[in-house]
Amino acid sequence: MTDASTPPLVSRNASETQTEPTPFGYRHDYPPTLMAVFAHPDDEAFSVGGTLAHYARRGVKVVLVCATRGEAGKMTDPSMTVTDLGKQREGELLVACEALGIPAPIFLDFHDSGRAERVRHDDPKALMNVDVFELEAAIRPLIEEHQPQVLVTFDPHGGYGHIDHLQVHRATTAAFYSTGHLPRPPQRLYYTALSYQAAEGMGRFGMDLDPLLYSVSDKSVVVHMDVSRYAGHKKAALAAHGTQMGPESRMGQMSQEDREMMEQRLLGSENFSLGGSRASVPRYPLGGLFDGVDYVMYVEDSMDV
Repeated sequence: MTDASTPPLVSRNASETQTEPTPFGYRHDYPPTLMAVFAHPDDEAFSVGGTLAHYARRGVKVVLVCATRGEAGKMTDPSMTVTDLGKQREGELLVACEALGIPAPIFLDFHDSGRAERVRHDDPKALMNVDVFELEAAIRPLIEEHQPQVLVTFDPHGGYGHIDHLQVHRATTAAFYSTGHLPRPPQRLYYTALSYQAAEGMGRFGMDLDPLLYSVSDKSVVVHMDVSRYAGHKKAALAAHGTQMGPESRMGQMSQEDREMMEQRLLGSENFSLGGSRASVPRYPLGGLFDGVDYVMYVEDSMDV
């Protein structure tokens, strides 16, 4: 990202239009839009919460799509009485979005597949049992409706290999390419990127991850977002997911020292690799998710303003 001595990196690839920039810096008829597609409530807070908060405050329209309501998640707070986990987690995600300063999410109404003893083998709506083309078909109309220049989703390994994450990755990637015929198709596809250090740290904190398999090299990171100024918002969004962040969760069982170390990693920065592009790539790494995106005027990617 830029520092105080570096001119802000902005998107200026709209030379084919004579439309003047609005006071907010973009065209009225094609506002800069970021669509993030994830599987469960809380995926957004862990992976891209700071980035969503940043762009929302820059006037970018943020559209969060959640494929399920996390119905088969693990209940980690014994003090909570919850009769409908899906409904509870839907409410938690609404509160998390408020903490990040983004609009309420769009749910696709598929079901959480679960993990370990909670796996829903016999649920036809569980993402693990849904044809990936059906999931893609649910995402495509949202792309056509909201016209995002930027799509964000899971990396090819689904973060830590969760089958629902893998399904959403496949379907969103497919939707990026299958909507290329639209008059205003998505211009960029980004994947969340786990650094080697972060993957190694997750292994130390109880997740069996091979860093060489689940992480990306530094050269694969096309956008590094310093989101430390949004740490409070991201922490509040994580806390909103009370059923998943309770005393029996991985973070809840960490020592204070380990928890602080994990929070430092989670709250300070977010990385992205490039999954596809229909716009020019003016530099590598890029200055932000909208750097060089066509048809968008003066989107401020810099963290310095």
